[in-house]
Amino acid sequence: MRAVVQRCKNAKLYIDNKVFSSIDKGLLVLLGITHDDTQSDIEWLSGKISRLRIFNDDEGKMNLSVQDIEGEIMVVSQFTLFASTKKGNRPSYLNSAPPETAIPLYEKFIDQMKKDSGLNIATGKFGAYMQIDFINDGPVSIIIDSKNKE
Repeated sequence: MRAVVQRCKNAKLYIDNKVFSSIDKGLLVLLGITHDDTQSDIEWLSGKISRLRIFNDDEGKMNLSVQDIEGEIMVVSQFTLFASTKKGNRPSYLNSAPPETAIPLYEKFIDQMKKDSGLNIATGKFGAYMQIDFINDGPVSIIIDSKNKE
């Protein structure tokens, strides 16, 4: 599993030009799922994101988690995070899990995020064409991969 975690002031996700979900201050998480992801990947990644200290404390240091600030989280499926650009100019998405594998893992990840963070989780709609309007705060964007754990 791979995630791009972005600290944001707010985010709105649109489907068919209508607001589908939105959050205020918190995290926008773009989630990519590959073929061999398991419950272990879900638990590790969800725990890491829930406890990630990337919000400023009173001294201006990134020392607080989304839980500490009682923020919000939006999780959006993003199959393009496993794109391969090794050959040619057209990315290959063969490393992305097919929907029959990815959808159950995406749903389990959302449930795990609710459990780990104690916060409501806004989502996109798997497979839909979506547009996200958000303000990246900082900007702060972190890439986390459950296989590399770095």
